[in-house]
Amino acid sequence: MFMDITWQDPVTGTRGFVVVDTLVRGAASGGLRMRQGCTLEEVRGLAEGMTRKEAIHLVPGRKYVPVGGAKGGIDFDPRAEGALDVLERFLVDLNPIMRTYWALGEDLGVRQDDIDEILARRGLGSGISAVEKLMDDPEEAGRRSITAFDTIVAGMPQDELVGGLGVATSAIAALTADGRSPEGTTAVIQGFGSMGGATARFLAEAGVRIVGIADADGLVSNPAGLDVEALLATRDPFGGVSRDALRPEDKVTDRDEWLAADCDILIPAAVSYAITPDNCERIRASYIVEAANMPVLPEAEAMLAERGVVIVPDFLANSATNAWWWWVAFGDIDGSWEQSRTIIEDTLTALTTEVLTAAKDAGISPRRAAQARVDANLETLSGREPSVGSAASEGTPASAGSSASAGAE
Repeated sequence: MFMDITWQDPVTGTRGFVVVDTLVRGAASGGLRMRQGCTLEEVRGLAEGMTRKEAIHLVPGRKYVPVGGAKGGIDFDPRAEGALDVLERFLVDLNPIMRTYWALGEDLGVRQDDIDEILARRGLGSGISAVEKLMDDPEEAGRRSITAFDTIVAGMPQDELVGGLGVATSAIAALTADGRSPEGTTAVIQGFGSMGGATARFLAEAGVRIVGIADADGLVSNPAGLDVEALLATRDPFGGVSRDALRPEDKVTDRDEWLAADCDILIPAAVSYAITPDNCERIRASYIVEAANMPVLPEAEAMLAERGVVIVPDFLANSATNAWWWWVAFGDIDGSWEQSRTIIEDTLTALTTEVLTAAKDAGISPRRAAQARVDANLETLSGREPSVGSAASEGTPASAGSSASAGAE
């Protein structure tokens, strides 16, 4: 680990964290989340996941060459009064780290629009300042990004679709690897925010019947299939399903019932550590595609693997948002929906198929096969000329603003 930081808000006492797991080419990438109960240990795990999520996308011939992995987290309820003020103080205090090492974007409980507005209003530069030093033409990258983030597709911003498109593509690739077709298969999704909602849209578009969606207040289900587009059009900003939009045949039960739902594909798209050794025996699905970060605990994954459940790991399945951002920034695509969709579907299909084939051939889990690809790619990346790679040997920054302290491990 290159660096971790614990920050304390001088107004509320709220704690926040930044972990830079690895530096590649002198920079690292990873989102910022806000949730009550967020811990440094959680952020460390997420940062390690970002290292994998970056490295798995080393593709010869692409302008985007992966950077390192990082993550940020704030222990605060994003729905509570004052959440935006806490976010602003965090971004102000941690700005030196952002400018030097950490390129960030939205994650659970934090919206990209809020990050961008705060940084612009406070004159703090771009959220990707740390990576702009690696770009041939940052201004042109900015213009492509405007195109990308201003593009609306069927009523939804493109940046809220790309992650779910990647998850859906991985799920379909997993079915295809087993000789199955999306038509006639069923899926249940836990979480209906930008990731879960977009996943539901693209699975339904491919012919998968969405028979359940779990939000904070319960499981909405219908064995004949839910009206995904109607639910997307009426959900609240936190991914809550509007009960007023439900049809008479749609049912609402306890939110924990999503685990035991009768379906082919289970997609945890909300919180980490959702599937544990204590509850995994309830799962009836044949496939779990991890749209959330770290939703399945290792012990539970081992138990599920013994039953033949295929788990597509998070750092593969939910990697499209991060990769798409860099494909746009570095110029692999122009930011249009047509090019974005093509590169996501082509890349995630190829990666998922490669990983699942390697896992089957070697008799190992998809996670181990994906990690083998990450390790090989990191080895390749370590042989590239360092940009600010020597920064790690120059010492870890001692602070980030007056209310932050840092330590290296």
